[in-house]
Amino acid sequence: MRIPIAVLALAAAQCLLPGTALAQSYPSKPVRLIVGFPAGGPADIFGRSFAQGLSAGLGQTVIVENKSGVGGVLGIDMVAKASPDGYTLGFNNQGSVAMAPYALTKMPFNPNRDLALITTVVKVPEVVVVNPSLPVASLAELIAYARANPGKINFGSAGAGGITHLACELLKAEARIDVLHVPYKGAAPAVSDLLGGQVQMGIFDVPVVLPHIKSGKFKALAVTSAKRAPPLPQVPTTGELGYPNVISDNWYGLVAPAATPPAVLRRVHGASVAALRSPALIEQFAKVSGIPAPSTPEEYAVFLAEEQARWSAIIKAIGFKED
Repeated sequence: MRIPIAVLALAAAQCLLPGTALAQSYPSKPVRLIVGFPAGGPADIFGRSFAQGLSAGLGQTVIVENKSGVGGVLGIDMVAKASPDGYTLGFNNQGSVAMAPYALTKMPFNPNRDLALITTVVKVPEVVVVNPSLPVASLAELIAYARANPGKINFGSAGAGGITHLACELLKAEARIDVLHVPYKGAAPAVSDLLGGQVQMGIFDVPVVLPHIKSGKFKALAVTSAKRAPPLPQVPTTGELGYPNVISDNWYGLVAPAATPPAVLRRVHGASVAALRSPALIEQFAKVSGIPAPSTPEEYAVFLAEEQARWSAIIKAIGFKED
């Protein structure tokens, strides 16, 4: 398992006293938090809530700056190339650091070399949903139906190469079923066509489809997480149903340029963890089905390596490449 050099440097510096003065003087001005998605979307909502908590811990304003494009890659590329002084941080999604490096023909940065991993921030569970017109009431029935009707079920995604696409590809591979991918430009049109029956199934973030599950317009068959989702306690996990490898939490983390001084990284990490453990932020995240996920840099590195292994294997298996 390859742990980024920046993470090892941060871990080694935990017991050292030099740099304490630097940490005490930082930050002396506002800090930028780059969110790689447009304002108003899920990433932006989580990023702004987190920025408020981080501001309190750092004693300086944390300003959210949206830099969208290429599924979050452009925003994190800006972070990777920023001055390593702690005044530019990045709110990364799993796509920009665990999927894009294997899906893009040309990647503008190397997440294992160019970024310092600070902490995972939030996980958002996903759920397998179907249109009620499909004659299934459980994941087992869906898989049996798909095997009996190969190529006759369409699944919608928010776009090729993203989590909602690759999550279904992961389920396909583990369950050995043949279902067809229909990519859309965003989750909203995909969900709209799932409501209309143009596609029959999909795997989406819980908050995106929760109102339709509650209204009975979608059937929720399984949560693709290690634990059941708090908003859907009655829906079993894929692990409970015999598919423990089908894990596709949507998640976000905090990163900085790789050469950021360890003392500054420690300061940001401490403020981040304090924010993520605060009742106020836990409550804010829960409103949009987010689960705070504070970690050490070492834990983040291990988790990222696992995510990269999972998604690179699926991307290779389906032969997906994007310019």
